Amino acid sequence: MEIGHILKNARNDAGLTQDQAAEALFVSRQTVSNWETGKTFPDIVSVVKMSDLYSVSLDHLLKEESSVKQTYLEYLEESTNTVKSKDRQSKLILICVSVGVWALSLLAFFLVKNGTDTTGYSLAVTWAILPILFFTVSYLIGANGYFGKARWITPLVFSLMYSISGSITSIVADGVLYQSVKWPDFAKLPIGLLISLVGLVLGELVFRKKRRAGESGDKEE
Repeated sequence: MEIGHILKNARNDAGLTQDQAAEALFVSRQTVSNWETGKTFPDIVSVVKMSDLYSVSLDHLLKEESSVKQTYLEYLEESTNTVKSKDRQSKLILICVSVGVWALSLLAFFLVKNGTDTTGYSLAVTWAILPILFFTVSYLIGANGYFGKARWITPLVFSLMYSISGSITSIVADGVLYQSVKWPDFAKLPIGLLISLVGLVLGELVFRKKRRAGESGDKEE
């Protein structure tokens, strides 16, 4: 027996219509119908909810038949791999955007020849473009729980990038204006650290709030 038929029989035995089941599971009636006709598979969270709703065990829903279990386990593995793939893709995009914008902001200095324009652009990059970039990326990392515990290294990485960028902008600006070289200003390290840390902490608070809300919702159901 296919898992769709098992789910349908369990629902009928519980005396529930597809509409009633859908409302209790917080999905559409069409979704329940697709599960029962085998067009799509429910995720593991939905299976657990149906187990409680229909008052049957998970073993009963998944049945002892190896074909049912194997098919569903393959689906779960495929779904998990898809989620992981999207997660890795999002992380890669975030890293590329961070490094790309940072690098382009600095490379643009070599296109600015006028001393006054260089100084103005230096201020814009140092106190607007890069702080906004580092804060936003740090917030997204925290809000999505990316990189596990390693995400707390983010402020250190961005503080170093901020310090280096400050050094480059100062060197270019001063070089154009005064034909001199200025050594790196490490005073920008704590500034970059603070900007990134604030973004990361705010994102972390949002991430934990969403996780608590999800855990609370599961308990109530």
